[in-house]
Amino acid sequence: MIAGAELGVDAPAFAVSLRVLSDIFLRLIKTIVAPLILGTLISGIAAHGQMRTLGRMGLKALVYFEVLTTVAMLVGLAAINITQAGVGLAVPQQHSVAALPQAQVSLRWDDVLLHTFPENLAKSVADNQILQVAVFAILFGLALARLAAEDRAPLLRVIESLTKTMFAFTNIVMYYAPVGVGAAMAYTVGQMGPGVLLHLGRLLLTLYAALLAFGLVGLLPAALIAGVPIRRFLRAVAEPAAIAFATSTSEAALPRAMEAMEALGVPRRIVAFVIPAGYSFNLDGSTLYLALAGIFVAQAAGVNMDWKQQVFMVGALMLTSKGVAGVPRATLVVLLATVAMFHLPEEPIFVILGIDAMMDMARTTVNVVGNCLASVVIARWEGEFGTEADPDFLLHAAGKDHVCGSP
Repeated sequence: MIAGAELGVDAPAFAVSLRVLSDIFLRLIKTIVAPLILGTLISGIAAHGQMRTLGRMGLKALVYFEVLTTVAMLVGLAAINITQAGVGLAVPQQHSVAALPQAQVSLRWDDVLLHTFPENLAKSVADNQILQVAVFAILFGLALARLAAEDRAPLLRVIESLTKTMFAFTNIVMYYAPVGVGAAMAYTVGQMGPGVLLHLGRLLLTLYAALLAFGLVGLLPAALIAGVPIRRFLRAVAEPAAIAFATSTSEAALPRAMEAMEALGVPRRIVAFVIPAGYSFNLDGSTLYLALAGIFVAQAAGVNMDWKQQVFMVGALMLTSKGVAGVPRATLVVLLATVAMFHLPEEPIFVILGIDAMMDMARTTVNVVGNCLASVVIARWEGEFGTEADPDFLLHAAGKDHVCGSP
């Protein structure tokens, strides 16, 4: 990021010519979109969406997930509309968009509803209609979940294998990320001038302030209402949160998060369902970030979106983001797809790329903390918190060695 910004200031003409390197990165990311969203949504719903078997706990968890992610979305929208971090960021004229296409501006509710459903999956993928891809994946996952276990298992294994492959594919592409990010920053600064760095700083501060606000108006009230022992919870979640912040990877913190919550007193069967399901359906930090980033792109493009259009955009982001929180900067996949769906330019995303690593650390930490809290809340609601706390786990969490047969 620093090298790209410096190159953009010192040699703007050469820096602009490096756009091809950032375009390669964005093209590679775009190839991930459809198969990743298809795989994560289908496998997540087929594995966790059987309400008859999950019963009361599953329903409570899904309601909790959607309430918290909605709060995160609203906090993100409020924050970016207050700071207006993207306003005044001049997009290059050849790629600027003065307004949304008329079809998007004047859509009636029935047009929006109809446009949500695909008529041909291949056409939806080719036209970057990622919301239609997500709807297809949800319906397919529900259909798969209705099959008998022996009929569902072979196809589910193939889809889960596809999902793991796409995560590995994403990790391979991310090895090229420093080149793509550096070139994007060099092009952005060379084309738009060093003043763009002020917008970067405002966007970064907006995200961190919004995440803190979400903790106060979203996570804390949920913990208080459910009667979560907050001090004990903070001690238990400290290590998984630190791992998530350092690695920008939710999945790196998953084993320790599950162990820590079980040590806190959440029964193993609740931990085993709620936290993995939350990685698909409870992406508080990612949802808040996508709300910020999506409206930032519109502001930078000079597109004046009313609150209905903003909610529709962020709702599409929230739906298509299900399941992609485990890999660093995976939300970039969703952001690029949604920007294309709304016919917005990609140049503002070049700006976001420059600081995305610092933003990713914060949003991933909130994802992990939010999922850990969800497991405790559901255990409290089920009346099972503390009923199956394992002394071995408790001693391990306290940093002590447990000797077999000791008091």
